Amino acid sequence: MEAAPHLLVVDDDREIRDLLSRFLRKHGFRVTAAADGRRMHEALAGGRFDLVVLDLMLPGEDGLSLCRGLRARSDLPVIMLTAMGEETDRIVGLELGADDYIAKPFNPRELLARVRAVLRRSGARAVVPAGGGGAEDDGGPVLAFEGWRLDLARRELRRDDGTLVPLTAGEFDLLAALAERPGRVLSRDQLLDLTRGRELHPFDRSVDVQLSRLRRKIEADPKEPALIKTVRGGGYVFAAPVSAEGDGPE
Repeated sequence: MEAAPHLLVVDDDREIRDLLSRFLRKHGFRVTAAADGRRMHEALAGGRFDLVVLDLMLPGEDGLSLCRGLRARSDLPVIMLTAMGEETDRIVGLELGADDYIAKPFNPRELLARVRAVLRRSGARAVVPAGGGGAEDDGGPVLAFEGWRLDLARRELRRDDGTLVPLTAGEFDLLAALAERPGRVLSRDQLLDLTRGRELHPFDRSVDVQLSRLRRKIEADPKEPALIKTVRGGGYVFAAPVSAEGDGPE
């Protein structure tokens, strides 16, 4: 059996670090804790991790800067811990490539659910313990559209020339949800439910932020999108024709 997913918890509050470490280990994860950015970098240099739980307010280099650095060099999933009511910080975190966020104070069980969901969405090879359902790679359709190929099994987006375009777990799920339903208008609530399995809270702009990042990666002109169009008052629609090419490449 493969090893349980390895989580890195980064928080300067020792009580929170210890609480989360015990709780997550109890639910089958391996956990390493770090109090600040320096210790986070040391941990990353010394081991392989499947996900980072990253507090936004840290001494020295803050969580937003650390998230930016992580995303610049890897696609390691990141869940940000933010202060209650700090919507601007959550939006900036998502713009920098965080996969999800949770506001303090929070119930550890909610964080556990978010961790499992992000690991599933990231296609992590490791086993997701206790009800998570490990990621499968047993073949599946490749969706082709306008010079792009979206491999649903390998969770990869490539140009027709084979160039791999890195996507965060949230970006991939958003693109898959839209491309699997071409021509259908999907509201923000529907997209959040399809990609994260939770309801949209008032003023939650996470779908819009992820979609803006996605457009910058796949649209010829993100300001005049041709693939993912905005429907005023309705949501978004995938406007390009899509064909399914059967199982992914060997």
